[in-house]
Amino acid sequence: MTQSSLTLGYVPGATPAKWARIWAERQPGVPLKLCAVTAADAAAGVRAGAVDVALLRLPTDTYGLSVIPLYEETTVAVVPTDHLLTATDEITPADLDGEPTLLPLDDVVAWTEAPGNPIDHRPETTEAAIELVAAGLGVLIVPQSLARLYHRRDLTYRPIGGAPNCQVALAFPEGPPSALVDEFTGIVRGRRPGSSRGQAQPAPKRTAREKTLAKQAARAAAGKVARTPGTAKRRRP
Repeated sequence: MTQSSLTLGYVPGATPAKWARIWAERQPGVPLKLCAVTAADAAAGVRAGAVDVALLRLPTDTYGLSVIPLYEETTVAVVPTDHLLTATDEITPADLDGEPTLLPLDDVVAWTEAPGNPIDHRPETTEAAIELVAAGLGVLIVPQSLARLYHRRDLTYRPIGGAPNCQVALAFPEGPPSALVDEFTGIVRGRRPGSSRGQAQPAPKRTAREKTLAKQAARAAAGKVARTPGTAKRRRP
């Protein structure tokens, strides 16, 4: 049965708009359905078939999935606009020593030795943690895309030099991909329209010298075939 559409799941902060636009140009008859998923449910959604492919953040449980790393996001600290950490364009982990920090239950920054002093209360979501930052309860460490997604006029953020980056990847079920999944992964990887991974490459064009040498070789071969022993003429002295 031919697949009539493709469903793409994406975690908060991921931006599939560019790839969705290219898909619409190349596959106008096949809808690409965009489905927002939580970071915790993204991989499971692919395994369960709720989405065909997903833009998610690593590390996560990728059992049963094929994963293509795409890009890395800068890790930043979200703070009120009047916070002391806004005095410089970039901060260091040492700048966060002693700072109260918020660690939401959906935290996606894999930083086991993150600086700061986590407060006891853990908000359920990053969006809820943003509200607590605005209330002055602490600093929030997140990928830059999430800081932009939940932007508020009373908050800002600063990149943390030396912090681990956040990896964004494309995930789909293990095994040979369907034609539509293969098409989408090709778009994400920058594959040109009409190209195929298994398509034979055209033979390189020969130079003028190579063509001349080939013709000479062909004539020489034809002369050898035409001559048989005892039939060659002798030249007169």
